[in-house]
Amino acid sequence: MKLHDVLAGFVPELLGRDGLALAVLLKEQARGRLTVAYVQPPTWSVPGPARAEESAWRAYLMEQADAALWQARELAGDADYVVHAHKGSGRGLVELARERGADVVVIGSAPGGGKGRIALGSTADQLLHSSSVPVLLAPRGYAGERPAALERLTVAYRRGPGCDAAVKDATAVAAALGVPLRLVTLVVSGDRHAVIEEDLLERLRDQAASDLRTATRGRPEAEVEVLEGGNVAQALRTTSWLPGEMIICASSATGPLRRVFLGDTSLKIVRAATCPVMILPRKC
Repeated sequence: MKLHDVLAGFVPELLGRDGLALAVLLKEQARGRLTVAYVQPPTWSVPGPARAEESAWRAYLMEQADAALWQARELAGDADYVVHAHKGSGRGLVELARERGADVVVIGSAPGGGKGRIALGSTADQLLHSSSVPVLLAPRGYAGERPAALERLTVAYRRGPGCDAAVKDATAVAAALGVPLRLVTLVVSGDRHAVIEEDLLERLRDQAASDLRTATRGRPEAEVEVLEGGNVAQALRTTSWLPGEMIICASSATGPLRRVFLGDTSLKIVRAATCPVMILPRKC
C-alpha cells in the first residue's frame, strides 16, 4: 500500500479546511502529490427557451468553482486543482480517484459534529460504501490544531483475514511515513449491570492479547494494547492518543471485495475517535 497520490475533496466552508489540512500534512510527510477536487452538480443541455437558464446555471457553477478553488489554493499551495461534475459529491470523488489513480481520498467531517470528532454526511457515506482506495476522515477543527507531523499509526485490530491484511498495509504506511505502529484490540463488556461473567471477560482479554501477539509476530517494534470498556467510546478513552495520531480500520468482511465498506464497529470507532481515521478497502 502506498500514499503517494493524495486526493482531497474540498468544499468552500470552514469544515472543508480540515480535510485539506490533513491531506497537505499527509502529502508532505509521504513526499507525494496532492490533487484538490471540487465536485459540483452537472449542467444540462436542453433546446429552446430554456437555454438562457442553462447558460445562467453554467455561469453560476463556474463562479462557485472558481471561488472554491481560490480558497483551496490559499490553504494548500502547490497542488493540482480540478473541478469534477457529479450528482453525488462522494460518488464524484470515487470516480475521480479512479480516473487519476489516487492512492487515498481525504475529506473532513460533515456539519453537526462536535469539535474534535468526526460526523458522517452524505459525501462520507458514499465514499465509505464504494471507494476502491482508502478513505481518510479528518475530525472537526483539525485545520486549527493541525499537528506538525503524523506521529503514530494505530490499527484497530480484530482477528481475521481482513485485519491481517490491514496490519500489513499499515506496516508499509508507517515505514513510509517514518512513524511507529500500534495495534489495539477492543474488548467491549457492555452494560456493567448485564449478566456478563467475569471469567468470560477474562477469556476475552486473554484471547485479545494472544491475537495481538500473533498479529505482531515478526514485527517486534509494534506496540500492542487491549482496550476495555462498556462500549467502544469508553474503551478508546482508556489509552493515550498522540496529537499526530491516525487510526486505521479494515472494511467489514460483509462488504464487496476491493471496496471500502464501513462495518458496525468501525462506524463506532469513527464516531468516537478524536483523531483522523482511515478505512481500508476489503482485500480478502
